[in-house]
Amino acid sequence: MISLPRGWRRWSLWGLLVVLVASLLVTLVWLAGRYEADQAQAKMERDAADAASDINAALTRNVQSLRALHAGEPTLADWKQQAQFLLQEHREIVRLEWRDQAATGTLGAVDTPFRQPVFDRLGRTNALPDVQHACSAARRVSAPAYAPSSFVQQPDGLGLEVMEMCMPVGGASSEAGYLVATYSLPGMLSELIGKSVMRGQEASFNEPDGTRLAIYGMAQHGKRAFVGQQLLDLQGNTLVLRMTSWRDAPDVFPNVLTALLTLMSIALVTVMLLLGKDIRRRTRAERELADALAFRKAMEDSLVTGLRARDLHGRISYVNPAFCQMVGFSMGELLASGIPAPYWPPELVDEYQQRQAIRFNGNLPPREGFESVFMHKDGSRFPVLIIEAPLINAQGQQTGWMSAILDVSEQRRVEELSRTSQERLQATARLATVGEMASLLSHELNQPLAAIASYATGSRNLLQGHSPADPILADMETAMQRIAEQAERAGKVIKSVHDFVRRRDQARETVEPQALLQAIMPLVALQARKLSVQVHTRVEAGLPMALCDRTMVEQVLLNLARNGMQAIQATPAHSMGGESRLDLAIRSGASDKLVRWLEFSVQDTGSGIPDEVAPKLFTPFFTTKAEGMGLGLSLCRTVVEQHGGILVFEPAPGGGTIFRFTLPASPISDSTGKLPESPHGTVT
Repeated sequence: MISLPRGWRRWSLWGLLVVLVASLLVTLVWLAGRYEADQAQAKMERDAADAASDINAALTRNVQSLRALHAGEPTLADWKQQAQFLLQEHREIVRLEWRDQAATGTLGAVDTPFRQPVFDRLGRTNALPDVQHACSAARRVSAPAYAPSSFVQQPDGLGLEVMEMCMPVGGASSEAGYLVATYSLPGMLSELIGKSVMRGQEASFNEPDGTRLAIYGMAQHGKRAFVGQQLLDLQGNTLVLRMTSWRDAPDVFPNVLTALLTLMSIALVTVMLLLGKDIRRRTRAERELADALAFRKAMEDSLVTGLRARDLHGRISYVNPAFCQMVGFSMGELLASGIPAPYWPPELVDEYQQRQAIRFNGNLPPREGFESVFMHKDGSRFPVLIIEAPLINAQGQQTGWMSAILDVSEQRRVEELSRTSQERLQATARLATVGEMASLLSHELNQPLAAIASYATGSRNLLQGHSPADPILADMETAMQRIAEQAERAGKVIKSVHDFVRRRDQARETVEPQALLQAIMPLVALQARKLSVQVHTRVEAGLPMALCDRTMVEQVLLNLARNGMQAIQATPAHSMGGESRLDLAIRSGASDKLVRWLEFSVQDTGSGIPDEVAPKLFTPFFTTKAEGMGLGLSLCRTVVEQHGGILVFEPAPGGGTIFRFTLPASPISDSTGKLPESPHGTVT
């Protein structure tokens, strides 16, 4: 074996080191260039997304401004004057037209003052099919609709790419027609996109197949083009927004210098440490350091407060066992983790990174600490109080941040219990106020209702003196009878509510179950015909009499039926002509030798009750309706429970919801308390 001299071996090692350093530098240069190119492309994508967002927001604002033109049913002269003001503020709109209900005739039109009228040369005949198509789409969706863009020749030999937008407008009494706005695609690019986004870039509208429709801006050309695209999906039309920017090759020289200086610094420090250390002093220093570390670790391990040290880059350099137990991760997992930390909730990563950047820029946190939210390894979140201070080394320099973390979950739980108790007290106070208002209203409404009943009875007596062969007078007499009946019913409802609020003994009577349905069917049928809902009733044969407060139970049935029909109306299938059905049924409930029960059910074909709403459904003042008070179902359950029954709900097979409640049956013998078999009823 041939052995090389020691000098050759040494130079070979140095040569190998030079090769490795050169390879590292080349890799760093390539990575830096790639990184800057990726950053430039990402910026273009963000600029395209911002530009599309600006256009969508501006179009939405324009729709609101255009709707304001027809507020209060203006005259044609007022409309033209307001339209001229609007065109002066919105240069992207070149023409406004007020068309009739068929969208074929023009009631009024105003052109932009900033250019010659667009349609002077060829007129509006060629664009009429696009306008009618957009208006037809707008009528179907009851919202603005856009037609495909078209090219309009101009007298100067050039042309303009325009897009029609049609929006139905209506007055207080009848439909007023359509408002057609003609948008200039170049004007949309120049007026609707923020100036900061367009600086030094080029924007264009393209068809989905790549055909360019309009362009705005002039980017400085360079060696490489960066392109960002966003889809602008409008009702009836789809455009591609393309942002283009040309740039020179990325400047990577500063990154190379930084990497080279860093490597040289590390190498120099390493050599100095290797040459300057004395073995004996190092051994003694390590022994002393081990003793100090053992003492410090014993103290830190005995704490129940979590301790965490981070360097100036945000990486964890130390944690104590209390912190590991708090977040559920081991010390090795935490020390090996980077940014973001594994105990950061994913939905708060961006916020925490921004806060960390502000902290590392020298902004000191409040001395009393700040609150945050950490995530346990099992995914659960818990609140913490963080007290943070700079970590200073022996030379007086800051090397990172030291944090003390306290788990405040128990404290927050106590605060939440206190808040819940306070909300319950407030709800109780509101219920007491509602009771006082109900008592006041019942007292004030009794006299008007009595007057209505008296006037209706007097009118019937007057009508009975006329010829009974007159059908109009007969219908009027029937109407007066219904008015008197409903006034009497309203009086009973008010009295029952007054007794319910004052917690007096309710007037119980024996009622045929079918009579309860028959009492509310006129009101249910009226609303069902209005909402195009089919109502089916089903009463089991041979049911006993019900023992209940008839008026309050009828209100419970009426409230559940109305809620069911409103749930059906809110479903998309109802608006598309799907099955809209409401089933009202009565049958025998679970009974024993001592107590017999009747079960009432109301089933709809709506979209059902969401899981997050179900636990709060019977909570007072909780409602999902824009104009609801949140007391209907709560009062229904209270009425049923005062009768000794229960009110529950469950998902219906095939969609929708079933509400069931029970009432006690009358103890009357079967010979007098049974009802004859009743056929199924249907109301459409």
